[in-house]
Amino acid sequence: MIHNITLDQLRVWLASNDPRLALGSALGIALLVGVVVGALIGGLGALPALGLLGALGVATLLLRSDQWGLPLLLILICLLPYAALPLEIGFRPTFIDLALLAVFATSLLRARARERCTFEPSSLGIPILAFLLWNLVTFVAGLAHAALSLTILRRFVEVLLAILLFFVVLYQVHDMGALRRMIVTLITAGGISGALGVLFYVLPEAWTVNILSKLAVFNYPAGPGILRYVEDDPSQPMRAIGTSIDPNALGGLLVIVTAIAVVQLFAARPALPRLWLIPFAGLSALGLLLTFSRGSMVGLVLALTLVGILRYRKILILLAVLAILFLISPPTQVYVTRLWEGLRGEDLATQMRFGEYKDALILISRYPFIGVGFIGAPDIDLYLGVSSLYLLMAEQVGLVGLSLFLLVVVVYFVVTLRALQRAPRDGESEGYILACIAALAGALVSGVFDHFFFNINFIHLVALFWITLGLGVAAAQLVHRTSVD
Repeated sequence: MIHNITLDQLRVWLASNDPRLALGSALGIALLVGVVVGALIGGLGALPALGLLGALGVATLLLRSDQWGLPLLLILICLLPYAALPLEIGFRPTFIDLALLAVFATSLLRARARERCTFEPSSLGIPILAFLLWNLVTFVAGLAHAALSLTILRRFVEVLLAILLFFVVLYQVHDMGALRRMIVTLITAGGISGALGVLFYVLPEAWTVNILSKLAVFNYPAGPGILRYVEDDPSQPMRAIGTSIDPNALGGLLVIVTAIAVVQLFAARPALPRLWLIPFAGLSALGLLLTFSRGSMVGLVLALTLVGILRYRKILILLAVLAILFLISPPTQVYVTRLWEGLRGEDLATQMRFGEYKDALILISRYPFIGVGFIGAPDIDLYLGVSSLYLLMAEQVGLVGLSLFLLVVVVYFVVTLRALQRAPRDGESEGYILACIAALAGALVSGVFDHFFFNINFIHLVALFWITLGLGVAAAQLVHRTSVD
């Protein structure tokens, strides 16, 4: 109340008919802002201070309205996934941490104020809650053989919040305008992320290192070691990293973004004009190609093939043309060779994966039911970690947790495919449902070869997975409401 009175009084002074009072008020506010900003710059440095002020401004915007929370979270996921505040409070909170807290705070406040009480958890609600609770059970059980640290606890809580984002999406995306805004944000921010990956790939290496090293104040790595190469060999081709640092993580991000952008490109009523969709989809696809993330590329191709079979036959023609160009073009022969070596298990990376798979199966066979939790393996001859979403999940939450996750996936495709049958042909909702089907299919296929969508060290991709899941179900619910009405 005092806060509102103060703001109202300031408005009165600034709008006063007395020019001296209005001018004095404006100068006083400017002086106060200048002192605060100057003190922050003097104490922290220019870039950290500006980052902190930007974070506070974003947090204020998020707390004032729930329509900005999820889009801003998507922007951070795509462009600054690891950025942290230049402040130490036992740990350095990331911008995504703040965005997550703001998203949940605004949702809870709106629900408490009963501004919007309609909420349909969908048929996925119970399986997802069961999966979340089982994660909690396995985490607590894992404490019996591993010591808990503040970092692990924070990251596990982030995983739980990321899963709960599914329900936040269903609560906030309640009309076609909100769904369109989320799709546009994801395509735009993802396209920019792909463009940054391409830019840092083509720039001289010293320039790329210098530019990315400036993010060190926000807890990003710095120095020549941030550049990544095929098989970590500088004599091999460089891999695109963008601001995701890890090329496979960038590939995981872009497989979802590119699938959505390409499907929207062929939709009858896309969220963006095709004049914008073409460069966004092209840059995302090129950025994905330059990551040399073979699992993500296979995931994207199979996902778009699925959409071509379901509705948009022109996508199949596009894929056929691109495949021919890919096979015969001299610049892509390195990639073709890498794919062939991977299929035959001849390259070092694939052989290392086979070793990880073998070790993971040994761990799972010893702890099949509940897994070993999220901290570490109980046996000295075993380790926790494998380049596969499904094997990593089985290691951490056991075959029970993996089964619950697969149940969620099956129900998701049943819900979205049924909605696709009811959606008006060539309608706006059709394009959104197909885009989300493709995005999840691409993520799930790439998950055979990578672990990012269930890895506590890559919370931004865990969050993106569950947001995308929520968007698909939200689109299905909109179709259901429309058909009932």
